[in-house]
Amino acid sequence: MKVLYSRVSSQSQNEERQIQNTDGFDYVLVDKCSGLIPFWERPQGSQIKKLIDSNQLTHLEIHSIDRLGRNTLDVLSVWKELSEKKITIICRNPNLRNIDENGKEDKFSQLMMSILSTMSDFERSLIRERQMEGIKIRKEKGLYKGRQIGTKESNEKFLSKPKNQEIFKLVERGLKYSEIQKIVGCSPNLIKKVKKYKSTIFASTI
Repeated sequence: MKVLYSRVSSQSQNEERQIQNTDGFDYVLVDKCSGLIPFWERPQGSQIKKLIDSNQLTHLEIHSIDRLGRNTLDVLSVWKELSEKKITIICRNPNLRNIDENGKEDKFSQLMMSILSTMSDFERSLIRERQMEGIKIRKEKGLYKGRQIGTKESNEKFLSKPKNQEIFKLVERGLKYSEIQKIVGCSPNLIKKVKKYKSTIFASTI
């Protein structure tokens, strides 16, 4: 099954530019939502997930690479998951595809995704650096209040952190620890901790 996917930011934004040349597609799916929403959590993104889970989707075409996620990490995660399931991804802008006409991994796209992965690592390091600089400034001003010695961070607060939320989503999708470590840039112990804390919260709600 071949699907053409697009996303626009608002109900008023016209998606026509992104969904030209629709001949040969079984479905043309358009999400009208913020790009900050992860791909699988979008209305049409979740429909694509169902097609994948039922082994119906073989080909996904998108207007541009940023349609696949809210950030570089999200794009890489979706691209990797689709590729592992042998689903052909074709991006019109820039011209990328994960599998070439011979059924082999496209070398140019592989290089581009490797560059994106490096950019993602760079983004994470910049965020971490800014956080540390912010903490240092607040400490100098006497405004920073870290967790007191002997106190424990609540499960809810721990799981509310963006990085930990991303880890749990990848675990839910069935990715291996080594794959999650590569995508998120974390230790296996953190993955285990996320799984443990999440199961504790679920158990308490039953």
